[in-house]
Amino acid sequence: MKLAWGGLLLLMALPLAPLFSGTQDGELNVNSRYTVETVVVRGDGWTANLAADSAAEGKYGARYGTARRISAGLRKQITSLIGDKLNPAVLDLLAGRLRKELQASTVTHRVLRGSKPDFVQVLFEIKLRPTRFDVSVPTFAYTTSEGPSGAIEATATVAQQHQFTVGVLSNADDLVERSSGVVARYEDTHLGSNRIRASFQFATYREAWNGATQTEVSEGSAAAGQISGLYRTRDDIEPAVTFILARPLTLTVGAGFERFQDSGLPMIESANALTSALDYHEQFEEAEAQQTLDAGYDLRLGTRLMGSDYVYLRHHWMLRYALRRGKHTVTDRLIAGMLVGRAPLYERYVLGNSSTLRGWDKYEIDPLGGNRVVSNSVEYRYGWFEGFYDAGAVWDSGQPITVRHSTGMGVHQGPVFLAVAFPIRSGRVEPMFMVSMNY
Repeated sequence: MKLAWGGLLLLMALPLAPLFSGTQDGELNVNSRYTVETVVVRGDGWTANLAADSAAEGKYGARYGTARRISAGLRKQITSLIGDKLNPAVLDLLAGRLRKELQASTVTHRVLRGSKPDFVQVLFEIKLRPTRFDVSVPTFAYTTSEGPSGAIEATATVAQQHQFTVGVLSNADDLVERSSGVVARYEDTHLGSNRIRASFQFATYREAWNGATQTEVSEGSAAAGQISGLYRTRDDIEPAVTFILARPLTLTVGAGFERFQDSGLPMIESANALTSALDYHEQFEEAEAQQTLDAGYDLRLGTRLMGSDYVYLRHHWMLRYALRRGKHTVTDRLIAGMLVGRAPLYERYVLGNSSTLRGWDKYEIDPLGGNRVVSNSVEYRYGWFEGFYDAGAVWDSGQPITVRHSTGMGVHQGPVFLAVAFPIRSGRVEPMFMVSMNY
């Protein structure tokens, strides 16, 4: 009799089994009905909408708000959710990656109703720690002619908008001299509005000079009459305010207060200048290609009105275009500059470093730099491999212009580039090895 009752109960339970054992699969099946319409990443004081029809908001929210700390790779993974079926397991994975990358206290996700039937919106909500500490190497370069240049910085972010940075650096790459010193910087990323940022920087340097530069100054070359003498120390104070005029366009205005002491002289001189910069950044996404356009114009005006011992006007233009299709990337970068008046040596233009006329020694080109410059670099990249061709000229007004060329190749992975470069000239081949890293 017991066996009969047991068999009867088993038969009655069989039709109900799918209702209990299939609960998890049923949830997945229900989720798979829905298509992701948009993805929103939201933190305290900012929102980035990553849908295709809001690409500009998502891109520039990631650039100018706290979300700019989200790497391009992770943003691409999050954006790839759009148009796919809803998968809770993938949302959990991306939430974990966001929390790790942003060092957030929590990252949660919610699914909201979409604008059309069977479509949903995915919302990632990020809660950052009140105070966060980061250590970074924002730039590093090494060439066989100049040795290493680089910086290391430690940043404390308080209340998500106040950033305090202290760093040490030694730079012999893009200046006539080698500047070694300490930099302290404060940034407010939300000065009453998410369209206004403010910064204040103080730096103090000790200078080291190449023998060729010392010889040119001591012999009183024509260019030496347009510049300061060789200084042992240099202090720099730079306040600035940045305005986001439109999402692709920013304007920075500020001032630079430079004080330096010439070698062998007890007096301290100053080169105080008004500064401004206009920057444009746009990215165009297509089905099989990505185009990026960057442009910038910098202006420095040294004037007696600010108590400057040097009066000069410095213009600098930059234009960069990149086209990426699959593993192929072609980049063209153009820079130009003009300096008028008598200026300190650190304001003069140089070519022949880790990013311009690679393979040339800048002191062989011009030990004092020049007050005019034009340079163009074309690069082709396939996967990790990269080849480049550089051309450019640096000179002083009234002097003949000599255009130089170089070429090279190397391995590019992330921000790190290892390369060998060759100056193009008759008579001899002298390769230069270099390593560069820029974030």
